[in-house]
Amino acid sequence: MNRLNLYFRLVRLHKPIGILLLLWPTLMALWFAAGGRPDWHIVLIFTLGTVLMRSAGCAINDYADRDFDKHVKRTVDRPLTAGKIHGWEALMVAGVLALASFLLILPLNTLTKQMSVPALIVAASYPYFKRFFAIPQAYLGIAFGFGIPMGFAAVQGQVPAAAWLMLLGNVFWSVAYDTAYAMVDRDDDIKLGMKTSAITFGRFDVLAIMLCYVAALGIFWAVGWHFGLRIWFTLGMLAAAGCAVYHYTLIRTRDRTGCFAAFVHNNWLGAMMFAGVAVDYALR
Repeated sequence: MNRLNLYFRLVRLHKPIGILLLLWPTLMALWFAAGGRPDWHIVLIFTLGTVLMRSAGCAINDYADRDFDKHVKRTVDRPLTAGKIHGWEALMVAGVLALASFLLILPLNTLTKQMSVPALIVAASYPYFKRFFAIPQAYLGIAFGFGIPMGFAAVQGQVPAAAWLMLLGNVFWSVAYDTAYAMVDRDDDIKLGMKTSAITFGRFDVLAIMLCYVAALGIFWAVGWHFGLRIWFTLGMLAAAGCAVYHYTLIRTRDRTGCFAAFVHNNWLGAMMFAGVAVDYALR
């Protein structure tokens, strides 16, 4: 039982914020693709798949960073870093979860199954981008947003331009919230020689975050307008924009606690966007 608890902590099911940040854009994509009436078995498959793939990603990330996390205050107590489980166990957990995720999509069409391959590659390779890529958060945005084109593929059997535009919006959103997250570890990351957007943006970090919010919300709003959503969707987007303004008040002093709080609060920003989509379709 203690081993299962360690695996539970390894995949961070006790910290579901990562799952939620994947889930909101995925649900938006399913609603857009299905005109507000997605099949509930597809919604269930993608929801469970989001949980499984985010969990697998955490295990892979901890394996890749096992020699670095011991030098970072926030991650020193993670099960793998603390030596409570072995590296092969983390890989085993990741493999089992990825396999379970693939089995989930077997009832779906061929295109969806084909797209699961690059989705897995991006998710597995993300941890290594922090070694050399100046803004790995942009790559994270692709990993966190791949449920968008997969959702359209599952519902429509194709991936229209709007889906790729949504993915771009998700990249900007991910850079915004994960830069705030990276600001928490900036001192440790500099010592370790890691690459993060918080380091790359330097003294312009807060400005960069707010500009990324503007770009992300603008793109998501344009996609919703393209699909014919109007007043209720716009109200949801305005509420999301209000969340972004609130995040500015948390990060402007670059206090670690405030930056982490802003990162976590992005759950509500995503929830507001999805609520706008769902309510607008429901009240048609």
